Amino acid sequence: MAPRPPRGLVPALVWGLSLFCSLPGPVWLQPSPPPQSSPPTEPHPCHTCRGLVDSFNKGLERTNRDNFGGGNTAWEEEKLSKYKDSETRLVEVLENVCSKSDFECHRLLELSEELVESWWFHKQQEAPDLFQWLCSDSLKLCCPSGTFGPSCLPCPGGTEKPCGGYGHCEGEGTRGGSGHCDCQAGYGGEACGQCSLGYFEVERNASHLVCSACFGPCARCSGPEESNCLQCKRGWALHHLKCVDIDECGTERANCGADQFCVNTEGSYECRDCAKACLGCMGAGPGRCKKCSPGYQQVGSKCLDVDECETEVCPGENEQCENTEGSYRCVCAEGYKQIEGICVKEQIPESAGFFSEMTEDELVVLQQMFFGVIICALATLAAKGDLVFTAIFIGAVAAMTGYWLSERSDRVLEGFIKGR
Repeated sequence: MAPRPPRGLVPALVWGLSLFCSLPGPVWLQPSPPPQSSPPTEPHPCHTCRGLVDSFNKGLERTNRDNFGGGNTAWEEEKLSKYKDSETRLVEVLENVCSKSDFECHRLLELSEELVESWWFHKQQEAPDLFQWLCSDSLKLCCPSGTFGPSCLPCPGGTEKPCGGYGHCEGEGTRGGSGHCDCQAGYGGEACGQCSLGYFEVERNASHLVCSACFGPCARCSGPEESNCLQCKRGWALHHLKCVDIDECGTERANCGADQFCVNTEGSYECRDCAKACLGCMGAGPGRCKKCSPGYQQVGSKCLDVDECETEVCPGENEQCENTEGSYRCVCAEGYKQIEGICVKEQIPESAGFFSEMTEDELVVLQQMFFGVIICALATLAAKGDLVFTAIFIGAVAAMTGYWLSERSDRVLEGFIKGR
């Protein structure tokens, strides 16, 4: 439970000051928490392995002639041949193969470091392709190009030209994915070897297919012109090799609600709400109503709002009527408020003084402080004039005045403080 402040002005001020000082910093300067964001998608292990191998190969290029650059060629070749396949070079390459922030790379390197060392010292000659040996054959994270899945099956269209070259084989080169072809716009079929709906063949041979878009509403066509349509998209009708828009609002195809009207659009239609004044309508606005809603009346060709406040509809005492669109409401008159369904006159509270909530003890302390300040001020003024007897006289007068007022000041000062 949160601590509650003590009663009274002085204790409350002390409590508030101590609470403020205990805060770590001004609350208005505290930074707001960052917005929550979705966690980043982890890369496929094959992609991580490929990146590790690419970085390893760059490290080999960087250390190709490290520590050699003198003029003794024979000595350099002898030392270089030893450094080329040395453990020293391997360590130098592995130290920089992963960036500090690439957690996946570091994790994969930790799991495969012994395999990399085995390849470095024993397998380089028979398996010069580190990616193939490590990522595909040893760790079984990747597949050859044009294949996918745990068994590295060929993508649709073959490994040489997956998806006919007009799409992407899902999971290609990895041990995952479905192998489904995600075709480019205009191409379709299992291996993207056909023109999709709304496109026609411009050119085709054994290895090449070109698809181009039909005229707007044509689903199948023999060319790009409006008169080349063979089949129309939904909402259009074929007429003399052209696609003509169907007006669904004039047929039974439109299916709008009782309080809606139909608007024809190209290839389709829309249902829009009737005006509030209508019970059923044939179009937009209060002039297209089939029947007027309750609270409205027919005036000429339009359904207009009835002003119920022209009659006595709010019988309650101190109530008045407010007309609304299609109805009305009863509210309390100005200066009245509703309590338990009855409008009663509002009571205006008396204005309180600035220190109206002070306790009696706090008032006594404030009085003492007030008279003490007056006495000190008068004594200081007298002392500055080097008049000792004046200071004594004024101090005595102030003391007597304070004593005389002590019995009478409570009521005067309290009224002053409380604003009366």
